[in-house]
Amino acid sequence: MEDFKAHLFERGFSRHTVDSYLYAVRQLEDKVGNELSNEVLLAHKDWLASMFAAKTVNLRITAINCYLDFIRYDGIRLKSLRVQQKPYLDNVISQSDYETLRDSLKRDGNLFWYFVVRFLAGTGARISELRQFTVDSVDAGHLDLVSKGQKLRRIYIPMSLQRDAVEWLNHTGRTGGYVFTSKGETPMTARGISLGLKRCAARYGIDQDVVYPHSFRHRFAKNFIERNPDIAFLADLMGHESLETTRIYLRRTASEQRAAVDDTIDW
Repeated sequence: MEDFKAHLFERGFSRHTVDSYLYAVRQLEDKVGNELSNEVLLAHKDWLASMFAAKTVNLRITAINCYLDFIRYDGIRLKSLRVQQKPYLDNVISQSDYETLRDSLKRDGNLFWYFVVRFLAGTGARISELRQFTVDSVDAGHLDLVSKGQKLRRIYIPMSLQRDAVEWLNHTGRTGGYVFTSKGETPMTARGISLGLKRCAARYGIDQDVVYPHSFRHRFAKNFIERNPDIAFLADLMGHESLETTRIYLRRTASEQRAAVDDTIDW
């Protein structure tokens, strides 16, 4: 297992992904032992499908197949479950709720969370990427990341957000280090950010189900595609490897579909 772990890091996988892959392989070993066979693998897939959501099952299958390749297993590779996408986006914060949250935080002088919200919605960053913004990256106007496969991705900070963030950091005497920290110089945990956003939502009477880090990433994509129809460019900005992943943002949210139906149908 240690050799597999080293192999994953050599391939450029993140710590989170490595931990996820190791968990999936250990789960396989706990269920079937060390005697691998095609029948055993298929039975394990059936067990996964009976216990977990399709998305989780597919993540475990990807990890297991990677392990089978690593050990040069001379047998099958598991096929992913087919996931039927919803014809709408669900639990995405609306533009009005985003603006209410943003403006309320600024009005109350809660600038830390004000900029958390603005960075998420203004850059499309994942929560793991938000944690990597530094004072230097704000000064530069972008954050460069190396993703899976050693691919370089640049997250741009819009000019208005960059200007406001530089002013805030200067005012607080921040000259270096990570932007969103808890105590000391360590970035706030993903859980800490998620819980903090929920508290902000509760304070201002906004539905907590739509206030979570990835919801603002959805909001970024929805707003971008409404103003710039270049879906290939949006896919690059968001770090999607497939355009099919990005196409979901061409769909309306459930509430937008509801409003369109109500506005259209009067018979």
